[in-house]
Amino acid sequence: MLLKELYLLNFKNYTEKNWLFSPKLNLIVGENGTGKTNLLDAVYFLCLSKSAFGSTDQNLIRHGEMQSVLRGFFEKKGENFEIACGLQAGKTKILKCNKQTYSKIADHIGKFICVLIHPYDTDLIREGSEIRRKFFDQMICQVDSVYLEHLVSYNHVLKQRNSLLKQFAERHFFDQTLLEQYDSQVMELGKLIFEKRQFFVQKFVPEVLKQYQYIAESKESAHIEYESDWQEANWKINFTQARQKDLALQRTTVGVHKDDYAFQLDGFSVDKFGSQGQQKSFVIALKLAQFALMQRLTQEQPILLLDDIFDKLDANRIGKMIQMIENQCFGQVFVTDAQPQRSLDFFEKIEEKAIFETAVL
Repeated sequence: MLLKELYLLNFKNYTEKNWLFSPKLNLIVGENGTGKTNLLDAVYFLCLSKSAFGSTDQNLIRHGEMQSVLRGFFEKKGENFEIACGLQAGKTKILKCNKQTYSKIADHIGKFICVLIHPYDTDLIREGSEIRRKFFDQMICQVDSVYLEHLVSYNHVLKQRNSLLKQFAERHFFDQTLLEQYDSQVMELGKLIFEKRQFFVQKFVPEVLKQYQYIAESKESAHIEYESDWQEANWKINFTQARQKDLALQRTTVGVHKDDYAFQLDGFSVDKFGSQGQQKSFVIALKLAQFALMQRLTQEQPILLLDDIFDKLDANRIGKMIQMIENQCFGQVFVTDAQPQRSLDFFEKIEEKAIFETAVL
């Protein structure tokens, strides 16, 4: 899969800009603050219909403007696709494929896949469980549209249940029959999500182990332990027994929205016991495993986005990444760097590449 051309209008710091990309390596160079990461985020947005960095759609519109346009021309399995998105202040975004508007944005997820490696990936280790759930959910959603439907439905029902719990507290009444209707939906959808996550982790872990041992040149055993309330044999009883606690806290305290993924090396927590080097190797292994597994499941090479990795990784890990690019382990690759000559030196052996320089706009 390739992104052949990208057009941006009033997206983040870009007024209007058009790029024609190489099918292999694309180097995005320029001083910090000139839009290198924003360009990658635009590619990510066209693939997944949202920013990689948690920005709301409204915040993607260039300051002082009322609307923004993103347009990408992709090639996939010999077919050409035009993906266009319009953002307008105060309105819902409009996403189109070959000029046909999606009735549901979710229908776009999984059609054009990409993997982003950026300096804040170590947050996957250091931050709370929510960021890890989002990481895994995003992967599974791109290869399983049914999972996406279940996840959207679960989050909707969960929101309704929590709203009902708040109403009980505010209005000083309790309707057990009504609450049980939501309980059954939360449990049913939660079980489906749990089974999908568990199955995916079983496929994902061997890839993480393989990539970690390559990147770190280590025989340490990288592992991910999936943790869920639904793993308990009596999970239905636990969910029901938590009702009084839920009523007191006015939120659902048991369910797959509390799941977590424990990252381990030789059985020890990467967060608590891993060195900085081990943590960096682990997150790179996660992303490379994501690339490899998604490629295997979709029979398509994801677009690989490497954001500012040269300033954050040591020479050994950089060398491993460059070697993989030189060996054509990936398809189309985008790399950002604040030092143009460094990138040219790193990738001098790769003939098929394009270089783009960003500047203050």
